[in-house]
Amino acid sequence: MKIRLNREQKVYFVSDFHLGTPDDDASRKREEKIVRWLGEIEEQAAAIFFVGDIFDFWFEYDKVIPKGFLRFLSKITAMRDKGIPLFFFTGNHDLWMKDYFTEELDIPVYHNPLSMEINSKRFLVGHGDGLGPGDRKYKLLKKLFSNRTCQWLFKWIHPDIGISLAHAWSKNSRISNDLKNENEFKGKENEWLYQYCLDIEKKMHFDYYVFGHRHLPLNLPLNDKSTYFNLGEWVNQCYYGEFDGITFHLRQYNGYAINNN
Repeated sequence: MKIRLNREQKVYFVSDFHLGTPDDDASRKREEKIVRWLGEIEEQAAAIFFVGDIFDFWFEYDKVIPKGFLRFLSKITAMRDKGIPLFFFTGNHDLWMKDYFTEELDIPVYHNPLSMEINSKRFLVGHGDGLGPGDRKYKLLKKLFSNRTCQWLFKWIHPDIGISLAHAWSKNSRISNDLKNENEFKGKENEWLYQYCLDIEKKMHFDYYVFGHRHLPLNLPLNDKSTYFNLGEWVNQCYYGEFDGITFHLRQYNGYAINNN
């Protein structure tokens, strides 16, 4: 994929909205904030990459999708109608996205990291779950959740029951409870995505590695030419990535005006 930016255009990257958690009221307020942010950036947006865990749970039945998120879905539909390219990546909470966004909204969905070139800068972009060393328990769970037979069996559970079970499971997630201080920075040697990027950089060069999942905004140089960025999350912090054609920046949105500091 190649993207060329005109003057004043920018490419945006955002992840881990976790819409639906921890409850309907908090999620609705966060959704409204997201829609305001999208409204502020759309005039300059050459493309927007939604880098996984946009929904705290998403499962596409043959004829049913999860209830809610109407404001967000309406906003991205309007943006696509304006011709703004949007791209979705699945995360560990919404890895069961299939063809709804592709067929209904003309938004491609990626299940693996994607390499691209933007104004001659090389990017590797993905959610990041299950990459790098460690996290063996989750990697086993992901194989189970990604198994087509398991997905086929789950879809035969009535949506009211299946989605309720998923939300009950989600209440134990680290984004809802900040479990075991997992969102603290514990050194580069313990940052699995950083280690993953180091390994990739030994084989193939990218200027920017952009991932989510970690729930911690990070800007970590890999060497003098490559940098790993993590996009943080929107339940508490509201960070996003912005590329202006020359430099990649992490920005924070306070809900009413973009903070460029």
